[in-house]
Amino acid sequence: MESSRAARRNHRARPSRRRPLLYTALATVAVVGGTAAGTVYVKAQAHSGPVSSAAAPSASASASASGSGEATVEPVTQPAVDYDALLAKAMKAVTPAGDQKVSVAVLDVDSGESATYGGAAYDTASIVKVDILATLLLQAQKAGRQLTSTEKSYATTMIENSDNNSATALWNIIGTADGLDAANKTFGLTGTKGGDGPLWGLTQTTAADQLTLLQQVFGDDSKLSSASKSYIQGLMGKIEADQQWGVSAAADGSQWRLKNGWLARSTTGLWDVNSIGRVTAPDGHEYLIAVLSKGSTTQNKGITLIEAAAKAGVAAFAGSDSSTSASASATD
Repeated sequence: MESSRAARRNHRARPSRRRPLLYTALATVAVVGGTAAGTVYVKAQAHSGPVSSAAAPSASASASASGSGEATVEPVTQPAVDYDALLAKAMKAVTPAGDQKVSVAVLDVDSGESATYGGAAYDTASIVKVDILATLLLQAQKAGRQLTSTEKSYATTMIENSDNNSATALWNIIGTADGLDAANKTFGLTGTKGGDGPLWGLTQTTAADQLTLLQQVFGDDSKLSSASKSYIQGLMGKIEADQQWGVSAAADGSQWRLKNGWLARSTTGLWDVNSIGRVTAPDGHEYLIAVLSKGSTTQNKGITLIEAAAKAGVAAFAGSDSSTSASASATD
């Protein structure tokens, strides 16, 4: 096949009488180029001449081809998405009042992307009960044993009803703060420290650490066995009706697993209100979310704050306008 303009003009001027004109079928050349930030695609149509990148003016790469059909691509590197910045932007719609402070960590289970807003340590209050149960199960795995019927009874009331006496019993069984801290080292938590003596509710943690704990409970790369994970997940899906708030506000209906914590500090009279769990959001994605807060004048104001933060966290990943999906105020 001739490819120059002169050759084509000459071909038209002196048509051959020995054979019909050859009609060149349209050929589509797909050129795929990969970059560290993603993959770019270039599509060009070839007639009787060489492939030109002008055939795909909207592509993010340029392509060329020789007469032999070989093609080259020069990919354009796309910037990586800064999810921490997106979460920070979404959190501007959440307005803590007075002494309120809030921290959020979110992981999109489908993409594996995560983001954190705020790095300060907070009291766990009752969300530590998930950590206590995870520690108990890890210890049982290492000992090659099953939980006793008594331990299972404590675990059920501790998670589903947030029973404090059950939590204290299991806190003592795992070895109090020393046992919790040892398990958390195995789990990969680096900013969590068990509370002094019997004060499990004053365990200190960060939102990022709680996200790591949730990955141990819900993720594939976990130190917990499948049976242990399923056990905790099952209990977190049966929270009693009056405690079904928090990160569940970001879920599509009842598609959630959670544990909440709330504590009025005797020294200040202000409330710690926290929530951790997994939700299936309206966008169809599954998210692990940890929201920690302190400084609320009432429990209800703390709940309003953390629910707004959970919605903002999902909005940051879903690409929606968080200002229309999350807001909080001490006057709510």
